[in-house]
This record gives sequence, structure tokens and C-alpha cells, in this order.
Amino acid sequence: MLAWLARPENAKPIGLIIFFVTFCLIVWWVYAGDKKRAARMEEPKNIPFLDDDLDQETKDKSNG
Repeated sequence: MLAWLARPENAKPIGLIIFFVTFCLIVWWVYAGDKKRAARMEEPKNIPFLDDDLDQETKDKSNG
């Protein structure tokens, strides 16, 4: 078994297995996340849109 692992041509399958398992764990972590983390991310997800709202309010005040 150790001789098989030591052969250079077996690096690609080993790397593939390692990266696939890592990918599966990341996907599981994202979709099986706790509700606290999801609730905590509700407000920050709208940050890009807050600037547009502030710009619109400033324009309304200056025109009004």
C-alpha cells in the first residue's frame, strides 16, 4: 500500500480524492449551516444596496 502511494503517477488520483472530499465538506458546511449564521448574514447581504438608497435620499433632499 505504501509503495502505491509513493509512486509519482498516483499523485493525480490522490489529489483528486483530497480535493473532492474537501469540496464536498465545504458544500455540506454551506448548506447545513446553522440558522444563527444565516440570520446574522441577512443584514450584511443588503449593504451594496444601501448606498443607492442614501444617494436617492440625498438627491430628493437637494431637489426638494
